[in-house]
Amino acid sequence: MPTFNELRQGLATRLATISGLRVSATIPDQPNPPQAVIFPNRVVYDNTFGRGLDEYEFVVLIILGRVSERTAQTSLDAYCNPTGASSVKTAIQADSTLGGKAQDCRVTEMRSQSSLTVGDVTYLTAEFMVTIIA
Repeated sequence: MPTFNELRQGLATRLATISGLRVSATIPDQPNPPQAVIFPNRVVYDNTFGRGLDEYEFVVLIILGRVSERTAQTSLDAYCNPTGASSVKTAIQADSTLGGKAQDCRVTEMRSQSSLTVGDVTYLTAEFMVTIIA
């Protein structure tokens, strides 16, 4: 069975294939946009008999520039596309085993676009939900 850290690192490796996107497998003290931050959301244990598989759900939070910047919105659109060089879905699902640590991995939804205020700066963000069977 993989550890949380191994799954997080697997997601980070996949997201690092997006040109120009910084990736943090843990929650940083200060965002450095454009940045992807990975954190667990929930786990369903024992999905099959005898500890066969667990279902993990991770959140990938994409943090972009200031909300007021048009380039931040344009960049966010590219990350949200289902395909393409900047697509979060495409990058993660290009190796749905996360380097052999998972049985399957899918980006199931882009849940929300919103703002995140850190200090005096308000950033544009989007949350992607990722389901991993391992």
